[in-house]
Amino acid sequence: MTALHDIRRIASLAAPVLVGQLAVIAFGVIDTVMAGSASAADLAAVGLGGSIYVTVYISLMGVLQALAPIAGQLYGAGRHGEIGVEVRQAAWLGLALTIPGMLLLLFPVPLLTFAQASPELAEKAAAYLHIIAFGLPAALGFRIYSALNNALSRPVMVTVLQIVGLVLKVPLNAWFIRGGFGLAPMGGPGCALASTLVSWTWCIAGVLILWRGKAYQSLAIFHAWDWPNAARIGALLRLGVPMGLTYLIEITSFTLMSIFITRMGTVTLAGHQIIANLGAVAYMLPLSLAIATSTLVAQGIGARDHAGARRTAWLGIRLAATLAMATGALLWLLRGPILHAYAKDASVVAAALPLMLFISFYQAFDAVQVMTAFILRAYKIALIPTLIYAASLWGIGLGGGYVLGFGLIDGLPAFTHGASGFWLANSVSLAVAGTLLVRYFLSVSREAAR
Repeated sequence: MTALHDIRRIASLAAPVLVGQLAVIAFGVIDTVMAGSASAADLAAVGLGGSIYVTVYISLMGVLQALAPIAGQLYGAGRHGEIGVEVRQAAWLGLALTIPGMLLLLFPVPLLTFAQASPELAEKAAAYLHIIAFGLPAALGFRIYSALNNALSRPVMVTVLQIVGLVLKVPLNAWFIRGGFGLAPMGGPGCALASTLVSWTWCIAGVLILWRGKAYQSLAIFHAWDWPNAARIGALLRLGVPMGLTYLIEITSFTLMSIFITRMGTVTLAGHQIIANLGAVAYMLPLSLAIATSTLVAQGIGARDHAGARRTAWLGIRLAATLAMATGALLWLLRGPILHAYAKDASVVAAALPLMLFISFYQAFDAVQVMTAFILRAYKIALIPTLIYAASLWGIGLGGGYVLGFGLIDGLPAFTHGASGFWLANSVSLAVAGTLLVRYFLSVSREAAR
């Protein structure tokens, strides 16, 4: 009965998170499909520009995500008044992080040069980044709102806004990509303008909800004015910087993969972009379970129920792995219809088809590693996981992928070359990361439960 009760608790939180995450990831699907219908160059530009933006955003968002375990433990301990103080300090931190983030997006030439993109591709990708840079402050602001609500076990408040954003995204994309009503066609960069407008809608709505919502009045978020507090921001940074680095390592393992695959041609990049997008969609299920599980674990730790927190965490890991294996099998069985839904160009489908095996295969590894990483953050532990990610995802995944992808070792089978080599190495790296993270969690949770 206890296990069933815990599964229901996880599922009740994970379900709205999953809906919201799918709404957000649908942004990438919509961009991929709609830009792909414009031209292969627009699809490749959205893939490259989007990869660079996501790298910057996810890294900075990861730092702000430290608010979730801190607020979760305070909520579990019944110290609601302190949560508002932490939110105000997170806002100052988000404002500071916006500055370097926008500069990277407004001046992307070094990154595009490193990618060795063609002049047409570089021009379109740069236009995409110049536009979406102005949506970054709002995206980070909404992340604070999201982290707070997840910590309070109120994910529905985030999901509603994410669904509204998705409803707005489709017509805005169509308008900006193809033009009309006095606006010239923008192609792929039009996706960035649509995303920017949606981000500001989210941010403004989130602020108004926190300000006026009765459920948040006990947090006293707007009842006082605080200047940046070194001690509290320092606590956010001690947890958030390793978390941000973990996100950076994870996302750059894919971003740099895209950049390297750019050198293999537009068609290969377009095929890889479809697979990367599919992998991101599948990732939403274990991510949602991880967010829900880590919320319950953090609240349990705050309430000093360490045995219950460990039990919930271990159940979450097993649940995520089981569902991920089912997802992988489904992706493999439906690979044909799925790929043809993404692209009409036969050459792009042919480039993507061999890669389907890898995203089907690594789902369980991916689920275990993300679940365990989030659980460790609930324990306010992020440094060791960061080192594990660096060694596995950068060392084995990206380094091994470069060696395999570009055929630097003679005598290996043909399927290990090209984009397949990168995906093969990435799969192995996730398996290594998941194994090491689980072993570390067992040690940490056992010690905490004593």
